Amino acid sequence: MADDAADIGSGRLGEEELKRGFSDLHEPLSRSEALIAADRCYFCYDAPCTTACPTGIDIPGFIQKIRSDNVEGSAQTILRENIMGGMCARVCPTEVLCEEACVRNTHEEKPVEIGLLQRYATDPVLASGKQLFERAPSSGKTVAVVGAGPAGLSCAHRLAMLGHDVVVFERNDKAGGLNEYGIAAYKTVDDFARREVDYILAIGGIEIRHGAVLGRDVTLDSLREDYDAVFLGIGLGAVNALEIDGAEDAAFQNAVHYIADLRQAQDLGQLPVGRRVVVIGGGMTAIDIAVQSKRLGAERVDIVYRRGAEQMGASKYEQDLAKTDGVVIRHWARPLHLQDGGVKVVEFAGTALNDTGRLEDTGETFRIEADVVFKAIGQRLADEVTNDAAGGLVINGGKIVVDETQATSIRGVWAGGDCVGGGDDLTVTAVQHGKVAAIAIDKALRK
Repeated sequence: MADDAADIGSGRLGEEELKRGFSDLHEPLSRSEALIAADRCYFCYDAPCTTACPTGIDIPGFIQKIRSDNVEGSAQTILRENIMGGMCARVCPTEVLCEEACVRNTHEEKPVEIGLLQRYATDPVLASGKQLFERAPSSGKTVAVVGAGPAGLSCAHRLAMLGHDVVVFERNDKAGGLNEYGIAAYKTVDDFARREVDYILAIGGIEIRHGAVLGRDVTLDSLREDYDAVFLGIGLGAVNALEIDGAEDAAFQNAVHYIADLRQAQDLGQLPVGRRVVVIGGGMTAIDIAVQSKRLGAERVDIVYRRGAEQMGASKYEQDLAKTDGVVIRHWARPLHLQDGGVKVVEFAGTALNDTGRLEDTGETFRIEADVVFKAIGQRLADEVTNDAAGGLVINGGKIVVDETQATSIRGVWAGGDCVGGGDDLTVTAVQHGKVAAIAIDKALRK
């Protein structure tokens, strides 16, 4: 970010204000609070909460173990299905998944606090480092995993449990993917992402090679030749372009890049932030960058989204969180161009759905002054990936096509996470993709 520009600077807030703004979003439950929360569960036989969980965690089962003070057993129930249960307890949109499905979620009462109970169970195990799972006898097979994000690490851990050796190729200096680089800092404090990765790798049999990019340092063909199977958990490495006049101006920043810088910053007070920030987009990234800009000291933050609140990728809970922090959310508008007459101004056009359900301009326009404009309009596969895979992988809608076992169109190659079609770009879904693929890879290798 150009920190020499007018109205863009660092140190807007003091150390105590920053500490409060980036402290844990949800305080963990105490033992007494956890027992009270667990006692509210009806322990349904055909639990809708379990059905709603993408990883299929036995939610009544782990809550019952908390109720009987068997916290380690509860953690084992969770981590058996979701090895990143600790992170998912922090970042999962439980309000639209398990907790929305809870039978106690009515107008008269709130749902069981499943996310907080899951954190209560998993945190002590990760803090102690106690391994709840062991490796099976060696299969003599080695699998290449590309990407050390949630999908790749989930796949690697399950493969290691099943006795296979795994080599993970990761482009970044740290493992964890979006858990490390892309999630709002107030959702995962105290370096939790790294500690969870350390716990996953402690099972053994997993080697990570950093600085390795598919299509640049390794190719799909070479991996298929050198390894018994390949899993692609490569995420979406490129940011969608904003096709408007002035989009190349220095005022426009990629939200994902700024969030990554924020997550790796040693001193939040040194991060440059604008006084007037505009965010274009309606997903979780848009909410995360908007709220964090506010908590870094921005005086005004506007999110502008081309459709309505119901169509936003961010949940109602996240939208309400942003509003509570003072973020203004404007719907039914798209950016037209950036004007720079000493003061930068973004002009927007009003939008609406026509009779055929297509989005069109209404003819109305409005303007917002901005020092910084963050683009949070989605990501796509990196060019080097699509070029490398052009000879074999079927890609539709900018994502890799897979079947129900996460197998791609190339024999011996599986994929999961944000890079595949049909997903919802959630950490918990990526973990499930990796687990499903690992089980399928194991079956294929043992034939």
